[in-house]
Amino acid sequence: MFSILDRYILKSYLGSFFLLLMLFLPIMVTVHIAEKIGKIIAEEVPFWETIIYLGDFTQVFTNFLFPIFLFISTMFFTSKLANNTEVIAFLSSGVSFNRFLRPYIIGASLICGGALVFNAIFVPNAAAGFNEFQYKYFKRGGDMETTNVFRQINDNDYVFVSNYQKTNQTGYDFTLEHFEGNVLKYKIYANRISFKDSVYTLSQYKKRTILENSEIIVQQSKLDTVFDFDIDELTPTTYIAETLSYSKLNEYIKTEEKRGNANMNIYLVEKYKRTSIPVSAFIFTIIAVAVSSIKKRGGMGVNLAIGIVIAMSYMFLDKVFGTIAEKSTFSPWIAVWTPNIFFAIVALFLLRNARR
Repeated sequence: MFSILDRYILKSYLGSFFLLLMLFLPIMVTVHIAEKIGKIIAEEVPFWETIIYLGDFTQVFTNFLFPIFLFISTMFFTSKLANNTEVIAFLSSGVSFNRFLRPYIIGASLICGGALVFNAIFVPNAAAGFNEFQYKYFKRGGDMETTNVFRQINDNDYVFVSNYQKTNQTGYDFTLEHFEGNVLKYKIYANRISFKDSVYTLSQYKKRTILENSEIIVQQSKLDTVFDFDIDELTPTTYIAETLSYSKLNEYIKTEEKRGNANMNIYLVEKYKRTSIPVSAFIFTIIAVAVSSIKKRGGMGVNLAIGIVIAMSYMFLDKVFGTIAEKSTFSPWIAVWTPNIFFAIVALFLLRNARR
């Protein structure tokens, strides 16, 4: 059952968090629209498309930055308690520091649960709209080119494309290999493959059929044909993982692993972030309370300065390790959870000192 202390801290904890969100989100949207307004006007983007895009932008970046907002708001509220000597009064009344921390943990649990639901229901759709708008009006598909695509499209066929351009649905250095068991039966080459009106056009086509004691080679400068795969399915955009619910993301990862996708770490990083970011709410809450519950000579400004340094350090580590995992063979799970593990250790150390 909640005591007066629990209700007071929990109300202030949640209130400070949502108040900070309401203050910073309009500023964040204003800065973003000011940065993009030139391109929006130049592209003659419809008004309602822009409004929907800004709504998607708000959801995506709120999901990414909410642990930082939570941390700063908790630092601010708890520092205010400390400066008013309310923390000392609570602890002097016989309340242990762990008991004092309980409403914060309850609040962090509520926000973490809300973040998981928000991440599962709203963020994937918002991410799809945000990225599609970006590529439609700002990037013009330039960053959607894919290189060195190797896929297993079914039990017998494997496809390789050295470079694929989504904007014109064209791939270069196309190869299709057909196996029966472990035996290669035929291999198709083409300098270029393009897709239009459900037909694939192969330039500088060459098919090598392997027989028991010989082989047959057929060559044509151009061949129109059909395949049982969709060219966009072979080379999905890099942000596809952000647009899928957690269950669909797991299914997609299994499919891409079977196809031999070389970009698996990008999808795995997104998967692990779905849980690591909400969990960071607990870690930041403990750090914020441990740091700001002690009254300092410099007052609230010192605590906020410490909070900003810690928040920026977390964002830096999260970005660095995420990029390392996406661009190398480094374990995505370790990369995603390393910032949380590091700051969890920091939180336990600070909490131990605060209890004294």
